[in-house]
Order: sequence, then structure tokens, then C-alpha cells
Amino acid sequence: MNMKKKYLSSWATSLLLIVGVGCADLNETADYINPDTFYKSANELKLGVNAVYDDLTVGSGDWFNYFYNRYVFECVVGYQVGWEKQPLQYNLGNVTSQDDVIEAYWGQCYRSINRANAIIEQEVNDPANTELVARLKGEAQFLRAFYYYSLLIYFDNVPLTLKSKDNLTDLPSNKGGTRAIIDQIYVDCEAAAKVLPNSYSGADLGRATKWAAKAILMKTQLWDKKWPQAKATAEDIVTNSGIDLFTDFSFNFDTQHENMGERIFEGQVSAKANANEYNNHSAHFNPEDLPTDLGGAGWSWLSATKDFRESYADNDKRIQGTFVESYPTARIKKNSAGNYPTVKWSKTATYNLSRFGGIVDPNADPNNPAEMVFGKAWSGKISEITPGGAWTSTERNTIYIRYADVLLGHSEACNESGTGDKFFGINKVRSRAGLTNLTGLSQTQLRDAIVSETMREFAFEQVIYPELRRKSTFGGSPDYLGDYIKRYATTYGVARVPKAKDYVLPIPLKETLGNPNVTQNPQWQ
Repeated sequence: MNMKKKYLSSWATSLLLIVGVGCADLNETADYINPDTFYKSANELKLGVNAVYDDLTVGSGDWFNYFYNRYVFECVVGYQVGWEKQPLQYNLGNVTSQDDVIEAYWGQCYRSINRANAIIEQEVNDPANTELVARLKGEAQFLRAFYYYSLLIYFDNVPLTLKSKDNLTDLPSNKGGTRAIIDQIYVDCEAAAKVLPNSYSGADLGRATKWAAKAILMKTQLWDKKWPQAKATAEDIVTNSGIDLFTDFSFNFDTQHENMGERIFEGQVSAKANANEYNNHSAHFNPEDLPTDLGGAGWSWLSATKDFRESYADNDKRIQGTFVESYPTARIKKNSAGNYPTVKWSKTATYNLSRFGGIVDPNADPNNPAEMVFGKAWSGKISEITPGGAWTSTERNTIYIRYADVLLGHSEACNESGTGDKFFGINKVRSRAGLTNLTGLSQTQLRDAIVSETMREFAFEQVIYPELRRKSTFGGSPDYLGDYIKRYATTYGVARVPKAKDYVLPIPLKETLGNPNVTQNPQWQ
């Protein structure tokens, strides 16, 4: 880890709250900290920007943290499943505007947007550090765009606010709709890209770069169906960034290749560097029967279905980096050598959606390799199987933007615009996976192929539900999201059919009740 958050909760409180003063005090110099009195130099500005990065991990102390909420939302699709609490309800399509996870995610995004606004609107006079001040404000603009994009991909017509708020007056409106959000993301990304560096070194590794801003710009252009513009942005990144795919797919998720190569933007995590800088993701994704003394702590209630795991070609090189293919189990007694027996994933293993469905049979012979099999698809991208480890001692960063995103975006933009080499990006992704190149596909066939490739490239990275939602029309064509929901329901006997509410999350009830300027979207009225 390099860029460590230095944000103090006491400072956050003083930043966001106004201290009451009497009339006699109005002409006196304020003796409390607020943005106007705090931001006097680049150093203070950097502390403020670090605070905006906090919600990318658990730096703000939320149990339902930003990334946790995203992998709950992912369960709408049905390829990623959970046996308890929120993930199970999303698998069943039981989402409401009173949902704790939606409320938490909404609050985190706007908390970070508010922090970014407070930085962007400050006039900092630090002549010795004018370039640093400009860069830090560029980071704040990127982060504001990032969090608005984070809202765009799940909700329709969210409120736009460009001024920091410390009270409940002049509440923002969502009358501008999604158009206003998209246009603001364009403004922020383009401004950020002008001042952010191509890369960092030393203690600044992990901060937002020019290419991170360009990637969010491209992704927003795809959402906006601005195909020529998205193609041009993707080609700028491909041609000028110097970024390329790792030869080994698993490098995207280990601790040895953080903040380098195709990992364009990621949340910084290291419990070793700072006890408060862990994440709780591994606790939710670790194998259920992993021995406690080997890192098997937590709840283990999230995995992918066996059906999804079987959708990968046997020779797909991404399998090793995506899934846990073998691990020691404590579900049965130790073997004759006195060790925990190792179980391996197998197509022949039994599987169902229950908590213990798909893990090794408790009556299996620990000395018979043929019986040491499991059918659940545990996440190799998120699980941290470490001897003596605990779920609070995690080290893996949380990945948000990868170069493969740009490549698949380029193929989509070329395919939809009818210009350029539409196979370039997708074939680079497939080549790294050890798969054959695609040729001769029609526009519709390539659309389908890009969705299929996105599913397998980005499983467990919590981008599949937004991508399917973006590319689907409820009751229309194509309807990739509806197709996956129906496949999940049919394969596992789940009483669920696609409905309009599956295609957009509701604005939280607290927002619509507490802000008269915000109207709930039609699907949820």
C-alpha cells in the first residue's frame, strides 16, 4: 500500500457541522474549524482530498460500506448468490426503497460528493504549490465524477448538487434528471484529465490519474450512447497511456501488482499499514468450510452459482484468478497425515443454493481424492486465504477500473457506431484468456459476445448488474438482465420473474420523504 488515508473523524465532524453562534458573535473571528478556515494551503487541501477517497474502502467506518453495497446489488442478476440477509433478498428480487444497503450507498456517495464540493469551491492561495493545488482540485473533480457515475449506474434521475452543504436548506433537486448528472460527469472528467498526471510514484501511488478520469469519461459516454466520442476516448487511452493487459489475469487481484499495469484505479487497503484500513469483503466471500486457523473467519454467504462457473470454457485462463479452485476444508476430519484435506472444484459435485449446498459432503472420506470435491463457485478475486489471517487483516486493494474495461468499451463503441476495428478490444481480452479471436460477427452477435465476455472478465467485481441494466430493455430486445434472471430462476427453481423494478434501484425512502425537491422514479411510485 502507498497512499494511506489520513482523514480524522473529528476533522470530518468539524468540516460538516456548523457550530451555533449568538448575534453578538457575528462580527467576531470564528474560533471553530470550517472549510473556509481550514483550507489555507496545499497540505490542508490534500487532507481533504484524502477524505474523499475514504469511502472507496471502509475508511469512514461504515459496516455497509460502498463496495459491500455494490456486491449486494449485484445479486439482482442471479449469477452471484447469497444465503442470508440482503444478498438473498436481492436474489429473490425483494428490493424496497427502505432497504438499508441502498440507503447506506446513497449516503456514502453524497457524503463524498459533498466533501469533493467543499474542496473544489475553495480558493487556496499557496504560491509555492500552485501545481499541487491544481492537481488536488483535479482529484476532487475526478472523485465527484466517480461518485456521480456510481449513482448513475444504479439509479435514475438522482439529484445534482455542486455546492457543499452543512445544513438542510436549499436541498438539491432531481428535476434535471439523468441528463444533468451525465453532463456534469463530462465536465468534471474533462477538467480533471487536463491537470492529473499520467502516473504517480512513491507515497502518491493509488491517487487518481489522467487515465482514470478518461476511463470514467468513456464509461459515461457509453451510458449516454455517444458512440463516436466513446470510441475516441478509448483510443486515446489505448494509444497514449502506455497501459496494457497483464500477461497473467490474476495479477489484477494480488498484492504484488497494486497500482500498476492495467489496474487503473483502486481503493487502497492494508491492515498491516493501518489497523483501520482493512475491508470486510473476504469475510463474506471466503469458503464456508475454510479452517479458522487458515483464515476461515467471517460469514461466507456470497459465491457464484455452479451454473455460472460451468459457463467458462475449460481452457479459459481467467478461471484461476476468478475462482477458488481448491482449498483445505475443516468440514470433515483430518486425513491420515494429520492435515486438513484439500478439496477441489468439480463439475460432478452436488450443488444447491442453500448455505451448505455445494461444499464437500461431511461424510466424505478425507483420504479419497475422488470424494474431496465441491461445487460452489467461491471468489478468488476477493477471498484472502491466509494462514493465521482474520477477516480484519485484509491486504488486497479493491479494484474499480481496469484496462480491460477500456478495451471492451472500445469494441462496443466501434460496433454501435459502425466505425473502427470492432474486434480489437474484445480479442485482446480473449487472447489473454487463451480463447480464440472473434471474426465475422454481425452487430447483434458482437453485442451478445461483448456481454458474455464482460460477464466472465468482471465476475465478482460488481459491475455486471449495471452493465446488464444499461444494455437491457424490460420486456424488449435485447434484455440481457431479464434473460439472466430467468435462467437463474429456471435452473434453481426460484419463484421469480423479471419485473420493471429489477432494472433500476429506488431512490431511498428517506430521501423522498426528507427532500421535497426529489421525486421517486415511476417504477417505484
